[in-house]
Amino acid sequence: MVDYVTLGPFAGLTLADVARMLRDGATDAVDLVGRALEATAQAQPALNAFVTVDERGARAAAERARDELARGLDRGPLHGVPVAVKDIIDTAGLLTTMGSRHFAGHVPDRDADVVTRLREAGAVIVGKTTTHEFAYGPTGDRSANGPGANPHDPSRMAGGSSAGSAAAVAAGLVPFALGTDTGGSVRIPAALCGVAGLRPTSGALPMAGVFPLSRSLDTVGPIANDVGGVALGWAVLSGTAAGVTPSPLAELRVGLPVGDRLDQVDDTVGSALERLVSRLAAGGATIRQVAVPDVAELREIYRLVQSAEAYGVHRDRLAAAPELFGAEVRDRLRTAGQVTAPEYAAAMARLTELRETAAGRFDGVDVLLLPAAPVLAPPLDARDGDFGGGWTSPRDALLAFNTPWSVLGLPAMSVPLPAKTLPVGAQLVGPPAAEAAVLAAAAVVAGVVEGP
Repeated sequence: MVDYVTLGPFAGLTLADVARMLRDGATDAVDLVGRALEATAQAQPALNAFVTVDERGARAAAERARDELARGLDRGPLHGVPVAVKDIIDTAGLLTTMGSRHFAGHVPDRDADVVTRLREAGAVIVGKTTTHEFAYGPTGDRSANGPGANPHDPSRMAGGSSAGSAAAVAAGLVPFALGTDTGGSVRIPAALCGVAGLRPTSGALPMAGVFPLSRSLDTVGPIANDVGGVALGWAVLSGTAAGVTPSPLAELRVGLPVGDRLDQVDDTVGSALERLVSRLAAGGATIRQVAVPDVAELREIYRLVQSAEAYGVHRDRLAAAPELFGAEVRDRLRTAGQVTAPEYAAAMARLTELRETAAGRFDGVDVLLLPAAPVLAPPLDARDGDFGGGWTSPRDALLAFNTPWSVLGLPAMSVPLPAKTLPVGAQLVGPPAAEAAVLAAAAVVAGVVEGP
């Protein structure tokens, strides 16, 4: 089997490495984008990470970035860096399909707000990445342009719905990508592909120009090879200070969530997390269990809210042209339409109440730590079987450890852990608006993992 992880020019490089290379003269933006485009073309048959590649636009943007940097205009860490954007995020003049035949020829006339921020930072957009159709699935293998494959084993899922963004970073095609996360759509593919990805606090980033799945739950999130790259991307997107300083290990207080099905993990995932917890404890971190007695309720609120809102977005399309949907997404939407108005109203009232008190769940701890996915990457198209940890549905498994924090609107990220087989991701969850604390804790985890 070909090792597609090492195919691209950015494999093994951090975003900071790339930024440094651009500034010390080791390369320039035109050279970088040329290498990214070549690697993307080579990887596409196996990975299907991209829906659309914008060669002309990327080369033009790279030339501008090269010239600006040469004359001393430095827009920051993404200036001249090739990046990818999930195909539900609008890009002016560039095909944006939502992974669906409903939007097969759709070309937006303006950028999403987050894309505007990327361009203003000098980022070079290489193209649009594969998404599960309308971002409505955690597996990433249901899209009008075909399934997104995992660079570690192209017969397996990249995870969804931001499949192509995580795969493109993991394969070294680009050092940074944008995804979106409603119930885990950044964290899941980051975990399955072995990269880092952040879901920010709900409402932290603008959603204008991002096609909705569930407006109450949707977020945009950065994906990069390492925690530092995610932090740099987060700074650009949010307008906050760049960089991340690891928390002192001996001062870190970690909570291990305990609740319904949170102990159901594949042996490889469980072993990787146990090794991490042992290393954290050996370094002086405080580790204690944190009960989450309402985790089943949180999952049910997620189901009701996401279902009702997704059906509302697509109701007219379902009535006018149901044949343009993929069968799985069409059937899920029809099931979603069975949520009643009173059920949705009650779920939204409870969601609001829970978010108002969410910070109290962190009394005595800085972050929660659990797997981002309790199983390894399942085979493409698999929908039932033994996936490890007692899970027989990949969709249920991939969502189970992520949706509770989405309902609470909390910042959470996946950090890659060493594993002997397919990738494993540790998920860190923080209090509302505590992205800096999550990133700092993630930097500690990365340091512990990479240490002796």
